[in-house]
Amino acid sequence: MEGIRVKDQIGNDIFLDKPAERIVSLVPSQTELLYDLGLGNEVVGITKFCVHPADWRKEKVIVGGTKNHHLDKIHRLQPDLIIANKEENTKQLIEKLQAQYSVYVSDISYLDDTFRMMSDIGALTGAYEKSKSIIESIQLGFDGLKKVKPSEPPIKVAYCIWRDPWMWAGKDTFINYLLDLCQVKNVVKKDRYPEIDWAEMKRFSPDYIFLSSEPYPFKQKHIEEIKTILPNTRIILVDGEYFSWYGSRLIKAPLYFISLLNQIHSNTL
Repeated sequence: MEGIRVKDQIGNDIFLDKPAERIVSLVPSQTELLYDLGLGNEVVGITKFCVHPADWRKEKVIVGGTKNHHLDKIHRLQPDLIIANKEENTKQLIEKLQAQYSVYVSDISYLDDTFRMMSDIGALTGAYEKSKSIIESIQLGFDGLKKVKPSEPPIKVAYCIWRDPWMWAGKDTFINYLLDLCQVKNVVKKDRYPEIDWAEMKRFSPDYIFLSSEPYPFKQKHIEEIKTILPNTRIILVDGEYFSWYGSRLIKAPLYFISLLNQIHSNTL
């Protein structure tokens, strides 16, 4: 039987008899990928957190957030493909949607995972050649990042994603993988996104704390707050989209990382 067959990143077989023409994206970074694949006419529904491109928030149907969705809105859109993610969307929601629709679920830990996801989505949407071009651009950028000379000894970093409770990016996360590519040392050894209090963080003695712009909107006032706790640690705001988005934003990420590392190495932050 002709058609398009792929296996998603949690092992489900996806079959479409032709490239998707009505797409709902439940993943902000992959929504941006769909835009860069030239699928403006095909994407009909997105989440309220899909901020890139900004125009789509007015043009597309908002079906809810990444965890809570208006299933009635999704049903009215009658999508032939739904884009989801194992970490960002709940298992219960995915299973409900899989009962009625073709749902591609990504599961991203490494760059190779993003490349496979992009190839799969390119195949499912008829934009395979464009997806190959995006992958090549990302590979080229990260080849440039590898040329940045690391500090000796490595800079120790803690990457904060949330406040009250304080939560951090640990092992087995895409953020940790990108920190590794930046050749800095993540002091948080626990898996996923553990809660760590300041007494424990003091014992880790990081050189830098990165306060991410998302999902918690850290500001300058939070830098001042943490300085009173860790006066010998440098605290900086970083763009969380470059550290955690695994779509076409990765094209721009290496230049951001290079600029950040150059500033750290020259102590100009």
